[in-house]
Amino acid sequence: MPGPDEPGGAVTLTTVAKVESILYGDRKVFTVSAFNRGIATYLAKLPALWVEGEVTELRRNEAWATVFLTLKDPKTGATLNVTIGRRAFDRLDLALEEGETVHVSGRAELYELKSELGFRATTIERIGLGGHLLALERLKRQLAAEGLFAPARKRPLPRLPRAIGILTGADAAARGDLVTTIGTRFPAARVVVCEARVQGKGAPAAIAAALRALAAHPEVDVVVLARGGGSFEDLLPFSDEAVVRAVAAASVPVVSAVGHEQDTPLCDLAADVRASTPTAAGALVVPDLRELETALDGSRRRLVLAVRGLLERDSAQLTRLGDRLRAAPRLLLERRRSALDHTGARLQALSPLATLGRGYAIVRAGAEALRSTASVTPGDRLDIELASGALGAKVEDVRP
Repeated sequence: MPGPDEPGGAVTLTTVAKVESILYGDRKVFTVSAFNRGIATYLAKLPALWVEGEVTELRRNEAWATVFLTLKDPKTGATLNVTIGRRAFDRLDLALEEGETVHVSGRAELYELKSELGFRATTIERIGLGGHLLALERLKRQLAAEGLFAPARKRPLPRLPRAIGILTGADAAARGDLVTTIGTRFPAARVVVCEARVQGKGAPAAIAAALRALAAHPEVDVVVLARGGGSFEDLLPFSDEAVVRAVAAASVPVVSAVGHEQDTPLCDLAADVRASTPTAAGALVVPDLRELETALDGSRRRLVLAVRGLLERDSAQLTRLGDRLRAAPRLLLERRRSALDHTGARLQALSPLATLGRGYAIVRAGAEALRSTASVTPGDRLDIELASGALGAKVEDVRP
């Protein structure tokens, strides 16, 4: 490999594994492997440095010891392959996304087998959005500690809201999708739209004020916070502390439909329900009229069957009661006749006539029934009543 520092144009690179050349007369020739190893050794002597670029093609796997990514220069399109140890990458806990701009510290290296230039990183730092992300993470932890994101404080959405409040910017697509979905699903729904500045300076204060105004509307039972997709900076107002606190403090349930599925502004965490898109939010806040009609038809059929069954049961019960009512006088008369016969039999058994019928007699001295011989004297007149007829008698002898 020719170089200016050695006669004959040959450069000797020294490393742990010496790069050997092959002599052809006075010519030193290096194999491809030796050449690549020499370049790699030379690159390893270069100092560590920082490289800036956008993250693309980030690849991480639990089974790999190395994380692979590509840095891209957005101005020229130039790219640089970067590797970093998986454990070192995981300790950084960056949660990098495609397109983020970062600073990477490390050294140049050469993959000898394919002579591919790369960059072995030791650390990675966000720039630009990094400060915002760190601030948002701190705010997220603070608000979570206060309980603003707690599942227990989430409120259910009303089944049939009197009016739906829609807070949006001058974003015809998001507002149009939401209003169209609501109108298609439930044409009778009433919508109250409040436009506010949702991007740039002053947007957080405008969003918070509009949200409070909508929640205070006398007929609004639910508010949808809607905004179409945008860059990270575009969605920052929806992670502002004032907006997040306004969402959590709203007097009616709030549905957050901000950005796309992959976007997660802090207002999503404070809202009672998160919707991936404005269209999805429309499906959440009102029922589908056709589903309601189907359910109503089903309820009507069940009600008819229930009433019919109740009428049939009541009719059968009335028939049974009628039969019992018609039979009641006869049963009562029979019971009374039986009781009367029983009472007559008892009276008959207790009657003096029954006693006389068994061969006894009733003896009276005057008007009183005679119970003792002390009540009469010889010569007294007695009346003797028999079971059949009576006798008159005179006392001739009294025995004690």
